[in-house]
Amino acid sequence: MRVTRVTNRLEPQAAGQRCRLRVLGADPPREVGIPAVGVVVGADPSVDVPLDDPAVSRRHCTIRPVADGFEVVDLGSRNGTYLDGAALTRATVPPGATLRLGATLVQLLPEEAAVDVPESAATSFGALIGSSPAMRRVFGLLERASGSDAPVLLLGESGTGKELAARAVHERSRRRDGPFVVFDCGASSETLIESDLFGHRKGAFTGAVADRPGAFAQADGGTLFLDELGDLPLALQPKLLRLLEAGEVTPLGAARSERHDVRIVAATHRDLWAEVGRGAFRGDLYYRVAVVEVHLPPLRRRTSDIPDLVRRFLEQFGAPAADLDPAALARLAAYAWPGNVRELRNVIARAVALSPPGTPFGRMPLLLRGAAGDESGRPKVEATRPFHEMKDEVVRRFEREYLEDLLRRADGNLAEAARRAGLERKFLYRLLERSGLPRARGS
Repeated sequence: MRVTRVTNRLEPQAAGQRCRLRVLGADPPREVGIPAVGVVVGADPSVDVPLDDPAVSRRHCTIRPVADGFEVVDLGSRNGTYLDGAALTRATVPPGATLRLGATLVQLLPEEAAVDVPESAATSFGALIGSSPAMRRVFGLLERASGSDAPVLLLGESGTGKELAARAVHERSRRRDGPFVVFDCGASSETLIESDLFGHRKGAFTGAVADRPGAFAQADGGTLFLDELGDLPLALQPKLLRLLEAGEVTPLGAARSERHDVRIVAATHRDLWAEVGRGAFRGDLYYRVAVVEVHLPPLRRRTSDIPDLVRRFLEQFGAPAADLDPAALARLAAYAWPGNVRELRNVIARAVALSPPGTPFGRMPLLLRGAAGDESGRPKVEATRPFHEMKDEVVRRFEREYLEDLLRRADGNLAEAARRAGLERKFLYRLLERSGLPRARGS
């Protein structure tokens, strides 16, 4: 059984890699290959996949890859084999499914094949622009994805243009005349998100005074953009998975399910694969939405696109865009752009607003710190951006500054740094990696 995922991720792909069983809980998780004949899992050291768990039977279950997933057969174990809380005797489970054997969680990963999609010759896709190789790889994937109904997962930092990409995919698809509905999985309250997504019937809960269609019903015949999919509560993920597989949803308080013809485009700034490894996101749902996986690069990795972006923004705001001052462009290229293209747009908008009409670009005030922070360079907390974006930026900067000072005070010794910070060393390692800081002595 092979899952083909189309992606522009530049890291080495798992093409030709056979199916795997991942034992969760370890750091990093332990992985074992699953051959075509399958494996026996249990506590006996002689089985194919031995587990050190007293709640696991000596020969607990067998797992074998089949055309549409994995065949799992419980071998009469005393504590059972479970999927989503349901005991299995013999069943076929989807790729990415996580089983519970005793007290151990194991995840079933398919063989993957990578598809090499050539760079596009175009320098724009919808409202996205860029002639850099990184963006032309993105455009090549989006052009290919637009011609199908395959789910698309857009990954990238805040401000890289994920919603613009989703809207452009919709506008180039056969669904262009249907609705384009945006649903922010991180903006709805946990108590109301199920109603917002799937709808409800009058009287389904306190305050439900009338029937209300959910986002899926509103997007019928068109595209539903699930923004910040990584923030979707774990408890709702099985229901979303069933909807994606069957095309049916049961509104809260309804006796019957409803069918909807909806194309899914999802986006998140989180590393969903890492979230799957932590158990915070379902692997089977990940494989269902990441059929076409597109990584939008941060602006700092495509600075050659800055002149075209500046020209576009100047034209949008009615300013002269014929001659771009090289010194001003060099200053923009040297900036880190934590807010990505959105931040660049705000910088140009502010420069135009503060300049007399007709002012050439080279004489405009480019307030880089003012666009992203105060005079000290720290992020200024303003309600000019969505809550989760502002929070993420503040937290990222806090973590990096804290860790830099922590390492200085500990003289680069990680054991001492972990003691001072009151952190486990493994967690400190992850923070350093996330902040892009090198490990020091004691690592």
